[in-house]
Amino acid sequence: MPLPGGGGAAAAARLPASGEAAAAAAREEEKEEEEEEDLRDGGVPFFVNRGGLPVDEPTWERMWRHVARIHPDGERVAERIRGAADLPKIPIPSVPAFQPSTPIPERLEAVQRYIRELQYNHTGTQFFEIKKSRPLTGLMDLAKEMTKEALPIKCLEAVILGIYLTNNMTTLDRFPISFKTHFSGNYFRHIVLGVNFGGRYGALGISRREELMYKAPVFRTLSELIFDFEEAYRRCWHTLKKVKLGHCVSHDPHSVEQIEWKHSILDLDKLSREDFRKELERHARDMRLKIGKGTGPPSPTKDRKKDVSSPQRGQASPHRRNSRGDRRPSGEKKPADSKAMPDLNGYQIRV
Repeated sequence: MPLPGGGGAAAAARLPASGEAAAAAAREEEKEEEEEEDLRDGGVPFFVNRGGLPVDEPTWERMWRHVARIHPDGERVAERIRGAADLPKIPIPSVPAFQPSTPIPERLEAVQRYIRELQYNHTGTQFFEIKKSRPLTGLMDLAKEMTKEALPIKCLEAVILGIYLTNNMTTLDRFPISFKTHFSGNYFRHIVLGVNFGGRYGALGISRREELMYKAPVFRTLSELIFDFEEAYRRCWHTLKKVKLGHCVSHDPHSVEQIEWKHSILDLDKLSREDFRKELERHARDMRLKIGKGTGPPSPTKDRKKDVSSPQRGQASPHRRNSRGDRRPSGEKKPADSKAMPDLNGYQIRV
C-alpha cells in the first residue's frame, strides 16, 4: 500500500539515520501536509474567501469559474443557476435552543441536525476563513457569524460550529479528530469533533458521506469510535492512513487559549493494529488525566453562559480557510507539517 503523499516515513527514509535529521524532516513534512489541508478538497484545489462578507465581486466571479471547471456539466450549470430568475428561497435553519432538562444525547442530535441543515459546501470556495492558530474566543466569534449567515459549510467549519453550540454542555468533553485517507492515487482529509459524555464516545461534523459525520455517543472506547470511522471509509473504498487527535477544548467562549489540534499523530503505516489501538487508548487516558488534574477545559461562568446562546442570521454571502495546527504526535512523539498542490482532475469519490 502506498504511503501518504510525501509522508514522514518516506522523508525519513531518504535522509541519514540521524535522529535530528529525521525529526526535522518529519516536522517539515507535517507542516506541508497541514498547509495542503488548507488548499485541497478531496484531491481537488479549492479557494478560500478571505474578503469577508458579503463576498466581493472578484471572489464571487472566481467561485463561479471554479464551479464551471470542476462540475461535470461545466459552464452550463453556472449559467443555469445564475440565469434563473425564479430560484426558490432557501430556508434559514434555527439555531437549537435547549431546556435545562434536555439530555445531552438529545442536544447533540439537535446540534448535528442544525449542522446538516446548513448543508455541505460543494462550490469549491470556502466561505469562512478559519485560522487554527487563532485563540478560541476569536473562533467562537466566527462561529456566531456562521449562524448569522447560514451558508453551506465544510468539515473544519462544522467543527468550530460544533464547539460553539456545545459550549454550555459542561459535562461534555470535545476534541478534534482528523483523518487522512488514500483512494485512487489521491490523499483526502477530513475532520470531525470528537465528543465524550458519560464515558461514551461519539462525533459531530459534516461530510459528503452520511457515515463520516455524526456518531451518537455510544462507543465504549475511543478506539471503537475510530475503528467505526475506519470501517465507514473502507465502505467508500478509502484506506485510512493517518489519524490526528487533539486535546479537550475549553468550554469558556472567552478563552484566549489555542485549540490543540494534534496532540497525537498516529501513522497507520508505522503501527501494527494492536499498537494503533494502544495509542488511541493512551490518548484517551491523556485526556482523562489532563481533565482530572484540573488542566482540562474549564466551565464557563454563569454570566458567560448567555454568550453561548444562538444568534440570529440574515441572508448574505460567503468566508473561510484553514490554518495551522499544533502540538505533539503520539505513537511517535513529534509534531509534523506537510503540503502539496493537487491536480484538478475533476469529480472523484470525495468524502
